[in-house]
Amino acid sequence: MQLATVRLGDASVAVGVDPGRGVVPLAALAEAMPPTALGVLAEVPPAEFSERIAAAPDAAFRPLDGVEFLAPYRNPRKIWGIGLNYTEHADDLTAGYPDEPASFVKGDHTIIGPGEVIDLPAQSERVTAEAELGIVFGAVCRDVEIPAALDQVWGVCPILDQTAEDILQRNPRFLTRAKNFPGFFSFGPGITPLTDVLATVGSLADIEVSTVRNGGVHRTNRVANMIFSPEVLISFHSKVFPFYPGDLLSTGTPGAVVISDGDVAECRIPGVGVLTNPVRRR
Repeated sequence: MQLATVRLGDASVAVGVDPGRGVVPLAALAEAMPPTALGVLAEVPPAEFSERIAAAPDAAFRPLDGVEFLAPYRNPRKIWGIGLNYTEHADDLTAGYPDEPASFVKGDHTIIGPGEVIDLPAQSERVTAEAELGIVFGAVCRDVEIPAALDQVWGVCPILDQTAEDILQRNPRFLTRAKNFPGFFSFGPGITPLTDVLATVGSLADIEVSTVRNGGVHRTNRVANMIFSPEVLISFHSKVFPFYPGDLLSTGTPGAVVISDGDVAECRIPGVGVLTNPVRRR
């Protein structure tokens, strides 16, 4: 099951997704859920969400064919990104391995959803797209230890995180600027409840993430090969600030690929989803 937002007519509608049956508007359920994806994250535990979608009658669902998926939501309190978190990606950049997580923040103006265009900014001649596993919080997470780090996580999702790499290479202090052009953060199509992921994949460490350009896989790696695991990232940063329901933690990429006008960037995560965005230079 997944939590998503789709376009139905002229409206953006929060839905549950059952791959075998289609999408069901949450408001159409016998026991209605909150009307927005953010509301579901804050109020409905992930296991209960999946159970309620599974219990919905077949007649409540609409076929997946032709459904337009949007960004699950566009106003999280926080998007927190992690850099250089796979050994191979650090090797690509000859950057060495950080002793502590290297992180940055992105504004919600960067958010786009599946199928929306990544516009290449005029200020940069070298933009990269980076497929990442996204962690989505469902409760306030503050000062947690590693063994309990996943307790406040609602689910996971595919992410494409863009960087104006030539700006960043001029000075590492330009990281925030290089990461914050509009369209530089895509996520969706859906958020998979953590309970579903652990039941099917086994553990977050077993998840495989691929950065893809124009249908060709640029780089693939497993979460197990991260320098800092999702649990470590959550615990470490929760001791700096609180995560809130709907906050997104983008856990780092197995490899960044340069994108150009006309390309199609993609994040593939088996068992979680496929996120695709076309690229354009105005």
